[in-house]
Amino acid sequence: MKIQVRFFARYREALGLDALEIEGAFACVDDVRQALLARDGAAVLAEQNLMCARNEDLCQLDEPLADGDEVAFFPTVTGG
Repeated sequence: MKIQVRFFARYREALGLDALEIEGAFACVDDVRQALLARDGAAVLAEQNLMCARNEDLCQLDEPLADGDEVAFFPTVTGG
């Protein structure tokens, strides 16, 4: 299965890229995150307050995936 992964805000800065395509057997968004955590420099994705989306809809890490889905990771936004 191929998944397009996008990174936003400081995750994009920490990883040094906007997007990538990843292949593997991913049942849910967290499987993609775990695969990325195994890569050098992706420790930022281990944050507890990480937000994610599947096909531009906010979701939880246990959101099921299908071939061709887009997953996005971004930090929580705070305002004041």
